[in-house]
Amino acid sequence: MSGHSKWHSIKHKKGAADKARGKLFAVLIRQIEVAARQGGGDPESNSTLRTMIGKARDNSVPMDTIQRAIKRGTGEEEGVAYESVTYEGYGPNGVAVIVQALTDNRNRTSAEVKNLFSRNGGNFAEPGAVAWQFERRGVVHVDRSVDEDELMLAAADAGADDVSDGGDVWFVTTPPTELHNVRTAIEAAGYAVRTADLTMVPTTTVALDAEAAARSALRLVDALEDHDDVEAVYANFDIPDAILEAVTA
Repeated sequence: MSGHSKWHSIKHKKGAADKARGKLFAVLIRQIEVAARQGGGDPESNSTLRTMIGKARDNSVPMDTIQRAIKRGTGEEEGVAYESVTYEGYGPNGVAVIVQALTDNRNRTSAEVKNLFSRNGGNFAEPGAVAWQFERRGVVHVDRSVDEDELMLAAADAGADDVSDGGDVWFVTTPPTELHNVRTAIEAAGYAVRTADLTMVPTTTVALDAEAAARSALRLVDALEDHDDVEAVYANFDIPDAILEAVTA
């Protein structure tokens, strides 16, 4: 997995994500609404909705809150209509960045995201400019206490591609269509799943071996992630573990 994923793992381990819990809940609820609007309110026939519900439950979102979000998405209850938009750009040192947002005002969000790129040493780009450097994958985070070989055996039988080191967790990567099956198989084997989600994994990476370069890239990603409309940011930097620890200390 990329340095970006390891960075998120370190942030969670240090408790840095706690301050964003309120925003996380809001993003999860929006994701459920959009998934229900696009594919219907039945998680058995809507795999994206099923994944979003699982992600929300992993983060302790109450089930009644989830059900209300589904009803808003299907139109059974009144609510704001959010749409999913994707932005692309480059960060300092040529790092490729993809921003996924859920917004009720595309023009406002586009202008604000463009401004964040500009203010933090990046460049806003046209659609398709960096997307070719990423691929859609499923990722399951599994408690590190699990034996790697045993985990790989259980996950591979269900369709997983790989198990890699994520710091205090194992990253189990899957094809997008196999995420639910792999998670189910891992849990059936008795292993603790932290969370499971669809993500964008870089196919090429930019090595950032200097602390200053790492800080500048992380500053841009942090600024983008802090935006209220942004649900996820993906970048293809690869930062050595020692430097990641130093800049997140």
